[in-house]
Amino acid sequence: MKQPLKQGILTENSTGIGTVTRKMVRERAAELAVIDGRLAHEASKSDWEQAKRELTGEPEIDPKEALLESAPESERWDPVPGSTGHKAPEASSEDEDEEGRSDSARLVEEGVSEAGHDQMLQAAKSQRKKNG
Repeated sequence: MKQPLKQGILTENSTGIGTVTRKMVRERAAELAVIDGRLAHEASKSDWEQAKRELTGEPEIDPKEALLESAPESERWDPVPGSTGHKAPEASSEDEDEEGRSDSARLVEEGVSEAGHDQMLQAAKSQRKKNG
């Protein structure tokens, strides 16, 4: 049986990160503050939350959407009032996550996201040096 990949960031600068620690979240939050044009020690609560989501692989979902997602599907939306409809069969694949992405696609997406984060951090640091 195939072991699914653990969710969350797998590498940073091509190095495996292992277990996410509070220090790692603090450092990532500081990077997000710098990218946003603030000093590293000015990381906000939202920076901390985003850093934790990025490092642990938690989905980015707003509270209203989370509440909607927690409701039974039958109570979410009724496109045709009174219509009972029918449930379509689900095609399951061991190689896909709940969004239909393969392990490879998720790894590529994580790599692109991490590269973008690194570029934004370097650009923010470079801009600060020019202005500094």
